[in-house]
Amino acid sequence: MSFINGKKSPRQTILIADDSEMNRSILTDMLGDEYEIMEAENGVEAVSILQKYGNAISLLLLDIVMPEMDGFGVLNVMNKHRWIEDIPVIVISAETASTHVERAYELGVTEFISRPFDALILHRRVVNTILLYAKQKKLIDLVTDQIYEKEQQSGLMVDILSHIVEFRNGESGQHVLHIRTLTELLLKHLGHIDSKYQFPRSEISLICTASALHDIGKIAIPGEVLNKPGRLTDEEFEIMKKHTLIGAEMLKALPMHQEEPLVKKAYEICRWHHERYDGRGYPDGLKGEEIPVSAQVVALADVYDALTSERVYKKAFTHDVAIQMILEGKCGQFNPMLMECLREIESVLQEELQGDSDVRTSMRQMQNVAEELLHHEELSASERTLQLLEHERMKYRFYADMSEEIQFEYTVAPSMVTLSAYGARKLGLDEILMDPHNNEKVQEMMGTGTLRAISNELRGTTPEHPQVKYDHEVCINGEKRWMRTIGRAMWSADEPPRYMGAIGKTTDIHDERTRIDALVQMASHDSMTGLFNHNYAKERIRERLQNRPNGKFALAIFDLDHFKSANDNYGHMFGDKVLIHMAERLRRSIRGGDIAARVGGDEFLIFLEYKEEAETAIQRIFTSLEGTFEDFQISVSMGVVRTDMVGIDYDELFHAADQALYAVKRSGRGKYRFYDDSMYGMLSVISPIDGSEEKPADQTGERGML
Repeated sequence: MSFINGKKSPRQTILIADDSEMNRSILTDMLGDEYEIMEAENGVEAVSILQKYGNAISLLLLDIVMPEMDGFGVLNVMNKHRWIEDIPVIVISAETASTHVERAYELGVTEFISRPFDALILHRRVVNTILLYAKQKKLIDLVTDQIYEKEQQSGLMVDILSHIVEFRNGESGQHVLHIRTLTELLLKHLGHIDSKYQFPRSEISLICTASALHDIGKIAIPGEVLNKPGRLTDEEFEIMKKHTLIGAEMLKALPMHQEEPLVKKAYEICRWHHERYDGRGYPDGLKGEEIPVSAQVVALADVYDALTSERVYKKAFTHDVAIQMILEGKCGQFNPMLMECLREIESVLQEELQGDSDVRTSMRQMQNVAEELLHHEELSASERTLQLLEHERMKYRFYADMSEEIQFEYTVAPSMVTLSAYGARKLGLDEILMDPHNNEKVQEMMGTGTLRAISNELRGTTPEHPQVKYDHEVCINGEKRWMRTIGRAMWSADEPPRYMGAIGKTTDIHDERTRIDALVQMASHDSMTGLFNHNYAKERIRERLQNRPNGKFALAIFDLDHFKSANDNYGHMFGDKVLIHMAERLRRSIRGGDIAARVGGDEFLIFLEYKEEAETAIQRIFTSLEGTFEDFQISVSMGVVRTDMVGIDYDELFHAADQALYAVKRSGRGKYRFYDDSMYGMLSVISPIDGSEEKPADQTGERGML
């Protein structure tokens, strides 16, 4: 049984991906009486169908040699999205070389059948494969149902109990949901800052669930104290403080389940979520790491939500005021790492808290089900799981359409953009776009400079700061419109992290002030390469230097050797392509947080931070920039200066790097060189009258090529 377009089909569905209409027709005639048949004439179309219908596909019959994307490309996409785990694949191909067969099996295919094939054997293998996967799906039905029901009941009971406390306390019904969301955000970000706090998803979910019980002790606090509109007296405050001990005792007095992880975490949080890092909290005066991290995180989440929510005794503070009060220590002392977390997620807090709570809860339940199922390696997805996933897909599609946002997902390998149904309709594009950077429709709509700028912004992020915002023009049906793209870069868990793509949304800009800001933003980027322009890069570098005057930074300036010959021999359009190619190489060679800009002409700038030696980073970048472009040999000359050489004044840094670049050119080009004192005043040897070159005052310094 499968779900196609949200409708239940009594027969299982087979997708046939083959560029030969004859081959597809033969297979359809063989299998059409027993199965629903869907057809794709190339790999891109096959991926689009898999993306749209997912686990509704019971089997994929796949050819290897196809246009646009071959069978191996389809298998790579299926592995990337883990579809291969739920959708069996039988390869049918005339390409029977052992390398092809071996590679297909490595990518997870169930069978490899060579052409010409025996119809009875093919039919038997198709039936056996589908039956095998169907049995696995039935086997896990009971397990999945039990896990999902446990998740729902557990969450429901915790919500009921915590809402009883909130109702009595006169707080909004959103408080518990906010604490959960804030706790989850802080815990996940804390793991990025310190590896010892990299909790598995199951533990984060456990702490978030337990956080809902942090104030259950208030159920025993007298109402006249709990809901007093004015300031509490010292005696009343002592009574209020007892809610931490009461809640902990309530949990400790449970006649059973004392060894359950949820009860243990809830006890920690109930008793110690008012402790403070400097030891001035209550009830036990714990200090520093004596306080369990679960209680520390919930304490910070509780303070933020209390500040930004209206209570009987106060009005709500704004987000900015609340953040400032916490960071300035006006609400007690917290773990410095948690303060760093708060600073770094400050920009996304409001957006996350305004998100749909039902969707978030449902997603968390599905994540927990999936994680527990991973412990049963012999099992696959059940029919119930398929229905749940279909339900989630329908909800996501509904909310995406209702939001009237162009939502997208971009993957680097393969280079592919998946648009929401609403976004595809609005833009007049397919839902799946292969190689979007070279798609003519996308380029006409967005402009190559805008595409590169957004790509550069996303690649320039870090796992700790993955979000970007970019305002730009889009041409839809001949009409230019201002739009805002908000994207979140996706980074791998490798070391160092790899940029894997992005998710995001694009919406219309209606506010005139924002349009003006967008124009200012456009002025910050070079329209040809999408890199920062010199003026904008200069301001960002100055900010970085002022904020971290003791940091270890290097500034490099380079230009292309013999670039004039590219324009003279191949034309200026070719020269522009060379510059765009160079900008792409530069973008790939720098790390998130580094700054790259086009200074002008064929001259570029790099500003980077290094940990040990600047030479290693510079040598890596320098080497990556050399090569060829359409038979044109590319080499660069580069001058570099470190901040420990001349200080942190930008103009002095730029001038020193420029002098080092000049020294390289005088010594033969195609090298990089760090600035030293022997280069001081080197650029002043150009005559201010006729521009003729004079002998430098000092050429005794070492060459400095590293």
